[in-house]
Amino acid sequence: MRPLKIAGIGLAAVLALTACGQGSATKQAAAPDGKTVVRYMNFSANDGHEKDLTALVTAFQTANPNITVQVETVPYANYFTKLQTAVAGGTAADTFELNYENFVTYAKNGSLAELQNVDSSAYKKSLYDAFTDGGKQYGVPESFSNVVLFYNKALFKQAGVAEPTADWTWKDEQAAAQKLTNKGKKVWGDYQPVSYNEFYKVLAQNGGEFLNADRTAATFDSPQGVEAAKFLIDKVGKTMPTEADGSGTPDFDSKLFKSGKLAMWHTGIWMFSAMAAAPFDWDVVVEPGNTQKASAMFVNGLVVSAASKNAEAAQKWVTFLASSDDTTKTRLATSWELPPVADEAKLAPYLDQKKPANRKAVFTALEDTVLPPVIERQQEMQDLVTAELTSAAAGRKSVDKALADAQTKVNGLLKK
Repeated sequence: MRPLKIAGIGLAAVLALTACGQGSATKQAAAPDGKTVVRYMNFSANDGHEKDLTALVTAFQTANPNITVQVETVPYANYFTKLQTAVAGGTAADTFELNYENFVTYAKNGSLAELQNVDSSAYKKSLYDAFTDGGKQYGVPESFSNVVLFYNKALFKQAGVAEPTADWTWKDEQAAAQKLTNKGKKVWGDYQPVSYNEFYKVLAQNGGEFLNADRTAATFDSPQGVEAAKFLIDKVGKTMPTEADGSGTPDFDSKLFKSGKLAMWHTGIWMFSAMAAAPFDWDVVVEPGNTQKASAMFVNGLVVSAASKNAEAAQKWVTFLASSDDTTKTRLATSWELPPVADEAKLAPYLDQKKPANRKAVFTALEDTVLPPVIERQQEMQDLVTAELTSAAAGRKSVDKALADAQTKVNGLLKK
């Protein structure tokens, strides 16, 4: 799972299409031998995990012999367009997969059934809460990834700098980064992209809010927002590389870290396997905050269509797929993202791996999280915020001006 899994689906468009399809029930497949059929549409099994999903379907049907699950796996690139059309036409599957950003849209437009009597204790709280809307549970978490602070233990030792701890703040991070930066040897102390994804996170770490409560106005051009933006931008050219150094080019950061030229790196846990062969000792820790902790979390969930005629059976299936021992074991054995279960004893095969040693930080980070702000014109918002921050990082605008311009533009998107 990577960040920026944004479908670009507009709330108004979905509402209009849904209205056109109202009155049409979800198409039901013929039920073999009187069994209840649950249709399931997904994207995450595509391109490598189809057999894993088939095995889970078999396990579920063995435990629930009166239910047959029919799977449709769609490539991610086409998934949300196909889903939008199906929901609008009344042909949506009984259950389907949503990332958090698109869950917000579908929960708001009435396309999802409220789940009944879900055992919330089975899930990590922040993951479970991501699929709550208006006090109602419209989905369960299926899998997640998040962002932590990677660090090169060898560089810390060479520089005589104490390694990061879970108690670190921005100030601690930057004090270490300054000592670890050696431009003569082309060694950098830190790397954190100047982008929308990093900004909304550091804003939360500084106690700020990106949008107001009802998502009708941007609120990030605040004292907390300016300080957060400066925290990102002031690193550029001092403790982290500039665009001229190659920053922002594909795989620049991963190559820099793996070559032993980067002491600290803000990135996702999906990079664990890519760094496994790095020729030095490294580890991870929960990212530092300023006034509070706030870790970025990317989460997929499972939902039941409001139009399903088999909601009870459908909920049994999504609950099984989300939190059963079969699913947890399969995900861990096949590196099919991480399961959302609360019982860390079940995660031992993941936690006991030697590199990085502090894998527990992955789950500790879930205790204080921030989800991405979501609006109808999501991708446009992300792009323009990144563009304004990039202008400030390049010295074309002051941080204050860039943030003010970004907020004006985001408010313009909200009004259209």
